[in-house]
Amino acid sequence: MTSIWELANPQLRDLAVYEPGKPIEETARELGVDPNAIIKLASNENPLGPSPKAIQAMHSAAENAHLYPDGGGVYLCKAIAAKLNLAPQNIILGNGSNEMIEFLGHAFLNLDDDVITSEYAFIVYKLIATSFGARTIETPSPDYQQDLEAMLDAITPKTRLIFIPNPNNPTGTLISQRKIDSFMSRIPENIIVVFDEAYFEFLDDPPATLRYVREGRNIVVLRTFSKIHGLAGLRIGYGVARRDLIEVLQKTRQPFNVNSIAHAGALAALDDAAHQRKTKRIVDEGRAYLQEQFAEMKIQFVPGVANFVMVNVGNGAAVFEKLLMRNVIVRPLKGYKLPEWVRISVGTIEQNRKCIASLKEILLKDRQI
Repeated sequence: MTSIWELANPQLRDLAVYEPGKPIEETARELGVDPNAIIKLASNENPLGPSPKAIQAMHSAAENAHLYPDGGGVYLCKAIAAKLNLAPQNIILGNGSNEMIEFLGHAFLNLDDDVITSEYAFIVYKLIATSFGARTIETPSPDYQQDLEAMLDAITPKTRLIFIPNPNNPTGTLISQRKIDSFMSRIPENIIVVFDEAYFEFLDDPPATLRYVREGRNIVVLRTFSKIHGLAGLRIGYGVARRDLIEVLQKTRQPFNVNSIAHAGALAALDDAAHQRKTKRIVDEGRAYLQEQFAEMKIQFVPGVANFVMVNVGNGAAVFEKLLMRNVIVRPLKGYKLPEWVRISVGTIEQNRKCIASLKEILLKDRQI
């Protein structure tokens, strides 16, 4: 019998499957404990949950779940555009901002094209590029910082897309406006630059990448409702670009790609500034606490600006398993070629304290601190 792999696209054979953070339910089942006893600090989720306004809007929307959603997301696109001082035609909605990365692949990548991103950047860029038969060029990240100069040097005649996550996941580092401006002044016009800003709302002084959209440059800015808005389970994000670029991406979008409950929740969340401020305050305080504790423990970490911290624990996979036995889920980073590291999301202060207490206990037993 013919192997199915002989029929499948060859680039899929060695394509790694993205591994999300371990779910609470699976962990509780494996350990035989109440799911409420599990602390999940693995997926950069909002520790407060969704906005109460979003929850109410979603409940109302569920009553009409038998109807197809607004295929164009007209009201949400208008609301996002108004907030950004752009036109609705500058906005495209996706099933999470991840789907926008797939739109870009469909629109701009052909077999043997090149995609550039940074070493330790969000792994989905490489996975999607590979699925389209494109090559990913990963540039070095000295001190876990993305190097835009190295990206410029890596450009080839086949380069179509450059992905710049800012802040980056999993390192948590930020590229300055000065470096972005210098980079954009030298980028060839035939290359699409993608600024992935999933953690934009956590920044005190965020880079002004949208000005390049207003200037009509070939850039796409990606943002999401998964993080500060607390709607990760709804899978809804959006892309921002000049109108004709959005028109191209719309050709790749499937009808009804964003469900009606996600539309309603996102629209209400966008309008709840108080929930966003409270989330940011808790994340700022929690990140400072985690980093202070790591410094006190004398273990290496990368100072971050988002809602997580990357920390060197010696053996990421082993510490992940030991924390799991103490009902704490973090994210090991072997898949990012960082086997000594884990990424810890900022939780509530109680969750952060339990995580640190458990980590201290493990590292003391292993004589690492």
